Amino acid sequence: MSYGGRLFFSRKIYDLERTDALFLNAVLENVRHHRGLCRDYDALLRSRGFSEESVQTSGDIYKIPPLPTLFLKNHPLYSVPPERLMLKSTTSGTSGKVSQVGFDRSSAWRGAGMIAATFFTNRLVSPRPTNYVVLGYEPAKRNKIGAAKTAYAVTYSAPAVHRVYALKDTGSDYVLNTAGIVGALRRYEKQGLPVRFIGFPAYFMFLLKELAGAGLRLRLHPKSLVLLAGGWKQFFAERVDKPALYAMAEDVLGLGERRIREFFGAVEHPVPYFDCPHHHFHVPVYSRVVIRDTALRPLPFGAPGLLNLITPMLTSMPFTSVITDDLAVLHRGAECPCGIKSPYFEVLGRVGYADLKTCAAGASELLDVLRKAGAGA
Repeated sequence: MSYGGRLFFSRKIYDLERTDALFLNAVLENVRHHRGLCRDYDALLRSRGFSEESVQTSGDIYKIPPLPTLFLKNHPLYSVPPERLMLKSTTSGTSGKVSQVGFDRSSAWRGAGMIAATFFTNRLVSPRPTNYVVLGYEPAKRNKIGAAKTAYAVTYSAPAVHRVYALKDTGSDYVLNTAGIVGALRRYEKQGLPVRFIGFPAYFMFLLKELAGAGLRLRLHPKSLVLLAGGWKQFFAERVDKPALYAMAEDVLGLGERRIREFFGAVEHPVPYFDCPHHHFHVPVYSRVVIRDTALRPLPFGAPGLLNLITPMLTSMPFTSVITDDLAVLHRGAECPCGIKSPYFEVLGRVGYADLKTCAAGASELLDVLRKAGAGA
């Protein structure tokens, strides 16, 4: 089995020390794989003067040139013919541009092993029949948004009795389904079965305010769960801090902080980061996190900068190292009292205007490299 195949079936998902050498070999294997199959990716690495021989330890992984997600939104890269992809997803496109990610058989197999271990480790798998409130899109064949597919997939973590969606599919468009959610929640409370909410924190907050404004106070099954993901995005101005959101949930739904979980992910980096009991995103064995300044130099623990995510998961597209437009800070695992030893990161928000100019300049420079490579072919 390949190094990558072994890595993604690791069961102790936060044991970075034990799997450090395996991760290093898997990343180098992944880079070589993509360089051999994607001419554009090879040209980009050559333009940066990168050689795999420069990565001798896991501490050298930062030397792999990261690709900005802004670049990937404008120039998708493939290491397999697109027609061989089993599954395709896109970002939501709130900024006007979307990234496309496709999974071949190997990528999907690795993802299945990772998801199973992650969900079992975080005790999110239950045999208990459950109702679901999905604060997002109802699935439709025309909808390729990754968040919609992820939300639907999560509804298989416990047997689904019923699902209700905030955005209902009419066949040609989506309409807001507030009345449908309120009616479903009333039924769910009477049924006495657990309820799982899945969606963006902003959407969850808006729902809580809607219920509170209507004078509704529900008391859901104590095993109910709130799973939040995706950050606040275009609703950042309306953002409330986590304690305030938890207090609202307890007041309106009877669900306190212990029943609220959050996870972080990106379409271009399909590794889920679930929060620990202290709401920190610890790094699993499947990835590494680097924080960089605007010149893309790595920063030490505790320093805020651009979030760079590294994983050898995808064999279909050369997204081994991507740099997002998120501002984050990395902490040592010992700083968290939960007992998980792997480092954790905190997302501070989206980057400011100056950093966006830096990312845009980097993406433009990469496109120039590909144009020159194409002209010389």
